[in-house]
Amino acid sequence: MLKITNQIFIIAVILLMVGCKSTEQAQKDTAQKISNEEFSDNSSVFIEANKAKILGNVEEARKLFEQCLTINPQDAASMFELAKIHINRKEFDVASHYLDQATQIEPNNVYYLMLYASLLQAQENYKASIKIYARILELKPGFPEYYDNLALAYLYNDQPDEALRVYSELEEKAGISEDLIMKKHGIYLQEGKVDKAAAEIQKLIEAFPNESKYYSILAELYVSEGMNEEALAAYQKVKEIDPDNPYIDISLADFYKKQGENKKAFEHLKAGFLNKNLDIDSKIQVLIRYYTANEIYSDLKEEAFELSEALVETHPSNPKAYSMYGDFLYQDEQYEKARDAFKKVIELDNSKYIVWEQLLFTEAELQNNDSLLTESQKAIELFPEQPLPYLFAGSVHYQQKNWEQAVIILEQGLFYVVNNDPLMAQFYAYLGDSYYQLKNIEKSDEAYDNALKIDPNNDYVLNNYAYYLSLRGENLERAAQMAKKATEIKPSSSNMDTYGWVLFKLGYYEEALIWIEKALEDGALDNAVILEHYGDVLWKLNRTEEAIHKWQQAQEAGEGSDLLDKKVREKNYFE
Repeated sequence: MLKITNQIFIIAVILLMVGCKSTEQAQKDTAQKISNEEFSDNSSVFIEANKAKILGNVEEARKLFEQCLTINPQDAASMFELAKIHINRKEFDVASHYLDQATQIEPNNVYYLMLYASLLQAQENYKASIKIYARILELKPGFPEYYDNLALAYLYNDQPDEALRVYSELEEKAGISEDLIMKKHGIYLQEGKVDKAAAEIQKLIEAFPNESKYYSILAELYVSEGMNEEALAAYQKVKEIDPDNPYIDISLADFYKKQGENKKAFEHLKAGFLNKNLDIDSKIQVLIRYYTANEIYSDLKEEAFELSEALVETHPSNPKAYSMYGDFLYQDEQYEKARDAFKKVIELDNSKYIVWEQLLFTEAELQNNDSLLTESQKAIELFPEQPLPYLFAGSVHYQQKNWEQAVIILEQGLFYVVNNDPLMAQFYAYLGDSYYQLKNIEKSDEAYDNALKIDPNNDYVLNNYAYYLSLRGENLERAAQMAKKATEIKPSSSNMDTYGWVLFKLGYYEEALIWIEKALEDGALDNAVILEHYGDVLWKLNRTEEAIHKWQQAQEAGEGSDLLDKKVREKNYFE
């Protein structure tokens, strides 16, 4: 049985329909009947009632219409108006009473009958509504909408066969139409009568043999019923009639996929992607299936790239195509190609901030600092309230030892960070590093403290803060706690070296040796700073020859401290 989703809406529509006939006309329709009967004239009161209604004085209008009935108890027009007022107040029983009387007085008034039938339907009195809709159809046999009303009433009353009979009568009178056939088709499907549902679509095909969409509907019906041969024949007919149909290859791809014929499925999928008539958004929705939030499905990677390249080939002027392709390349760590794709997007449309962000991340992966700085500055010009480009620009200035400029741009960007604690912590981390290089120790410590308030487990900040404290020889116990915590969070060579170095500064040489050796074993055998630290610890442990040897290794590995050359030259430890 069909369910009523919004009965009040149905009534509102009918009210609108009957409202098309003016109250003046309704009075004229009733005038002749009144003139033939011995009732007092209520026309002046009726006019005043309608004025009140038009002015929005509904309660006044109700009283005046009721007065009309006092003057003339057979005034169907006033009953009709009162019914509408009570319907709007959701007083359906009262409205039903007035409409019942009005339709008895004027049984041929279609407007009254329509409103009454819809009200009965809203009250789920389907049997009574059917009788009235049938009466309307007798009065107005040439109007398709009245057939539809009656058929729907039958459906609401769980009489699908009667609804089909009504639609068939209309079909005999008006001929085949898509709307009518699809209604019958839907009823047959709901009844599980697949053969008859298919037969209705066949009628459309016979009437309109060159309309491919009807074959598509038939094919989908056959697929749902597991009638694969029939479905394939229908799909092939679509291909024959309309070879440029934008959706047929996608439908065939789904069909073959369900049959386990993956090669054929992909052939049709790619053909669909190469079809310029298929909109790009539909293609992108297909492509999204090829990767998770973090990576492309490995077994589908080759297909994903083929489809992405087909997307770019078919839509060379659409930035969405390059953006999607760039996403796939970035996920696959093909950063150079991804960068080129994102640059193409920006060339076509530079108004999308998210693409600039993707480009900046890609340049960061490539460690193209010059390009990263240039593109960050362009992004800042276009999107001055987006903080991330400031962070990228600041990080490049720091790496290029432009520390003053790094501080300026990082402070600017920090102002725009809102409700993003991880990003704010990164700003403070870089500010701590930059201020330290500028010898502004107070600002540096303040920035590091702010970062750790936001993220107490930021091993990068814990490590750098601890190391700089150790170089200054200040708060060494706190430095040791921070360095140890950083090592526990992330046991990297850098963090282990810092912990060992802080222990060294505290005079715990044996413990320091253990942690610096761990740092070297973790892949830092060619790190000049860590090798020099190792030599320093060995010296304090009176392992002089080994210490000198490690200093020499550090000197060969790269840049150590300012005292490294002196240590090697004079074979002695200096602080």
